[in-house]
Amino acid sequence: MPDVIIIGGGLAGISCALELARNGIGFELWEATDRVGGRVRTDQVDGFLLDHGFQVLLTAYPACRQLLDYQALRLSAFQPGALIRFRGGFARLTDPWRQPWSALRTAFTRVASFGDKWRVGRLRSSVRRGSLEQLYRRPQETTNARLKALGFEQAFIDRFFRPFLGGVFLDRNLETSSRIFEFVFRMFASGEVALPAAGMQAIPEQLAARLPSGSVKLQQTAVRIEPGCVIRSDGHRQPAPIVVVATEAPAAARLLDRSLPSEARRATCLYFAAAQPPLTDRMLILAGDEPGPINNVAVLSNIQPTYAPPGKSLISVTLVDWDGEPLAAEPPVRNQLRQWFGAAVDQWQHLRTYHIPYALPRQLVDDCEPIEKPSRLLDRVLVCGDWCDTASIQGALQSGRRAAVEARRLLAS
Repeated sequence: MPDVIIIGGGLAGISCALELARNGIGFELWEATDRVGGRVRTDQVDGFLLDHGFQVLLTAYPACRQLLDYQALRLSAFQPGALIRFRGGFARLTDPWRQPWSALRTAFTRVASFGDKWRVGRLRSSVRRGSLEQLYRRPQETTNARLKALGFEQAFIDRFFRPFLGGVFLDRNLETSSRIFEFVFRMFASGEVALPAAGMQAIPEQLAARLPSGSVKLQQTAVRIEPGCVIRSDGHRQPAPIVVVATEAPAAARLLDRSLPSEARRATCLYFAAAQPPLTDRMLILAGDEPGPINNVAVLSNIQPTYAPPGKSLISVTLVDWDGEPLAAEPPVRNQLRQWFGAAVDQWQHLRTYHIPYALPRQLVDDCEPIEKPSRLLDRVLVCGDWCDTASIQGALQSGRRAAVEARRLLAS
């Protein structure tokens, strides 16, 4: 009988399992689907790699630096900065700290004033001071309030921060806690934004490959947790001295029959195939000053060529808080893309639309006090996931490790 049953094979569950294995603690990891990874998932469609929603790896995440083999993932990085749709064209906002040769061009871009560029530099310096634990304890307010308090002009907030952070947090209103904003900005300022050659699912697969043989049970669904056991969908009762629930918050609430903070941000992502890339840049494209459903666009094959077959391009389009039916998103999206890139958009092939109702946990001010939530929920039932930490790959991995440390403590007591 395993000492620990982990329910959920996403990044938090895998991280918990790795820490248990490192300490010689027996466990089983149950995953209800046919593969590990949770929301970090990649499909292969006609030779294209389609992640479930626009996802990237921030290489500065401390947990990723500790656990992942970046060389084996064959990462390819975005160019720092962004292209911002502005006054009928594209304004380039580059990172002069990463690319000094671009400083002059950045200084004269139309999308931001000299004062706002100086404030970005001050913000960059501020968020990199101290440890993450110290950053997590800073006074907090909404991201929008923090940006205003820092003196950013409203036009720059609307043209850059709203679509950029709207894509990161799936929150264009910028209601997300300033602690999360400062954490994310620190990660962007400290490393690269990258894609693995085999898609984002290569991340959980690399981690899961290190687990003991037979410890991962795919297509094994838990339906209820009772003291000392887990009940599967087939009625089997599996004894479990300790249970770690590593699912999304709504699933955890159902399993535990408890009220948990389950509100989430949703997103819709559309993928298109094209014979030619609409732009050759390796930068994220933000909807700056134009109305429409699009928040951000990326020509993923420019960044990571393996995402598309030879001679083809892959374009991802992200919508935040899309109110219509997912299948009805394509016509207005294509209309807006035509305004940006011309008639060639009519020849693009729509590959797939992903609607993700639970794309990220909500991270309002009240949700982030504290950021790092305790793992222990009931006597010998633990929880982990990005809803227990920062809503990020870092948060999922770190919360999984915390749950494993607590499980080890309970077993020793």
